[in-house]
Amino acid sequence: MNVAVVMGGYSDESVISLRSGQLILNNLDQEKYNIYEIHILLEGWFAIVNDEKFSINKADFSFYDGFSITHFDVILNTVHGTPGEDGHLQAYWELLEIPYAGCNYYQSGLTFNKRDTLSVLSKFNVPRAKSIYVSEGNAISFDQVVADLGVPFFVKPNQSGSSLGISKVNSSEEFEKALLFAFAEDKEILIESFLDGTEVSVGVLKYKGETLVLGLTEIISENSFFDYEAKYLGKSEEITPARISDEMTEKVKKIAIKIYDTLRMNGFSRSEFIIMNNEPHFIEINTNPGLSPQSIFPQQAAFANISMSDLFDNEIELALQQKPIWKK
Repeated sequence: MNVAVVMGGYSDESVISLRSGQLILNNLDQEKYNIYEIHILLEGWFAIVNDEKFSINKADFSFYDGFSITHFDVILNTVHGTPGEDGHLQAYWELLEIPYAGCNYYQSGLTFNKRDTLSVLSKFNVPRAKSIYVSEGNAISFDQVVADLGVPFFVKPNQSGSSLGISKVNSSEEFEKALLFAFAEDKEILIESFLDGTEVSVGVLKYKGETLVLGLTEIISENSFFDYEAKYLGKSEEITPARISDEMTEKVKKIAIKIYDTLRMNGFSRSEFIIMNNEPHFIEINTNPGLSPQSIFPQQAAFANISMSDLFDNEIELALQQKPIWKK
């Protein structure tokens, strides 16, 4: 079976994605699969074979190495950001009828859009921060935000990951800088109220026919919040399992599973919550969680005593069971 491990992307998250891809390559069983490293980057789409680059034919997602054409039986996608986390590649693979792991194009697009995800979950009484949506070109004042959300508050791109473009705002001077910072990542932003509590990250996936929570990780950032530096440059403490009561652990697990199933997710995910006033408040869900050595999801798999190799086998099996939406 030819397995394509697809990594990279068109955003600043591509560096993290390339690290995630290496973890997959290192944990797939080479006796079960023919494994191919595929880079999707702004400079091109390539298969990397013995340190040589071969261009991907976008007509059918194959490549020619000078001797033969290689097609893929299944795809493991770890592209962070666009085009692999927002539904674009998923729609493309659907049209080509190539099985792929993870969410389909609709769920991927929905969950990558923070505003739309919150809108859907609002119908299911999921606690969350108060928020204001702003698109580029529409002015909003610091005083307006403070009147609605109080201070401090967060300004974040509506569609981005790895905490890129996010700022915690305490003053009007910081607000102007935060707007520029967020709009540099996306033409739409969310301004959210500050939740003062314990931050936990929850790994959830479909595993052997059921929705499974791998574990809860408590996040303690050295910075004012869990930003890019805290996530990837060692400026945080990540504690698995989270130091919360058994009762609260079950409460977080229950709501994480509810969100996963409500959004009709498939494959790996990582949900973020802040526990405030004895209530888990949903922040966001990530459908392509980081799998680099610094990432939380592999830590939670180790806590659950499930090898990454087993998890990838499970992902491949689920992908092969899926059919294109129009055939279901």
